[in-house]
Amino acid sequence: MIYAVENEQLRIKVDSMGAELRSVVDKKTGLEYMWSGDPTYWVAVSPVLFPFIGVLQDGVYRYDGKEYEMTRHGFAKRTEFVCSAQEENALWFALEDTESTRAEYPFAFRFEAGYVLEGRTIQIKWRVFNRNEKEMYFAVGGHPGFACPPAYQDGKRTECSLLFDKKDSIVSELVNSSGLVSGQKKEFKLENGKLPITTGLFDIDTILLEDKQVSCISLCDRDDRPYLTVKFDAPTVAIWSVKPDEGSYVCIEPWYGRCDDSGYKGTLEERPWGMKLEPNGSFEAGYEISLA
Repeated sequence: MIYAVENEQLRIKVDSMGAELRSVVDKKTGLEYMWSGDPTYWVAVSPVLFPFIGVLQDGVYRYDGKEYEMTRHGFAKRTEFVCSAQEENALWFALEDTESTRAEYPFAFRFEAGYVLEGRTIQIKWRVFNRNEKEMYFAVGGHPGFACPPAYQDGKRTECSLLFDKKDSIVSELVNSSGLVSGQKKEFKLENGKLPITTGLFDIDTILLEDKQVSCISLCDRDDRPYLTVKFDAPTVAIWSVKPDEGSYVCIEPWYGRCDDSGYKGTLEERPWGMKLEPNGSFEAGYEISLA
């Protein structure tokens, strides 16, 4: 089911399937800022990633002496959420463990995803509740795809650029063809914080920045004007798009967690950048999307 909420500036729509943000419209111009979900390139728009992010080595993880299978980015994106609150300027969705989820992920939990409008900003909020008498391990992240170029300009995404809150360079972990971190790195030189979206930029698949290298990324139009900004405090952020340069979207993905290292044979507890909750503990995080 699609739910909508608006304020004087923006109107957003969220699908209860996966608690996925599907639309962000500027009410003054009527322009859409999210990716269309064209299945020719990528059918999703903004999946929520929980309780895993990315790909696992051999599609499995190990916990408490057992192996469990898990698909890319976890099961939240393919699960129906309950709309737990619909307020004047906010929507909240909830997902709780079931017999089915416990077969894939042996923890009792409650996961909440919220969307709160404040002027020209959407606050995306996540809450994770550990309902176990033991430690719980998880990852949570966003995967929002934005129209690039923006709807108010014709052309290709290669006329646009990314603007970071870092001036000189960024260093990406390299992801191999299996979706795993290879152990190699690539440095991208920035010109006063800007990285052009050139032909072939996403031939490496994903720009994966670790260690809180940046906390703010803007998409800029062909006139170098930032038209959308994502702010976050996540330790890891990914930037991704389909490889053919005619694909008209770019994803900016704040992550608390990431995919496995290539050849990883460790346990769930040892996974790089994984989150841990104490028994009966809770975790809150998120990010924000702002329109110029």
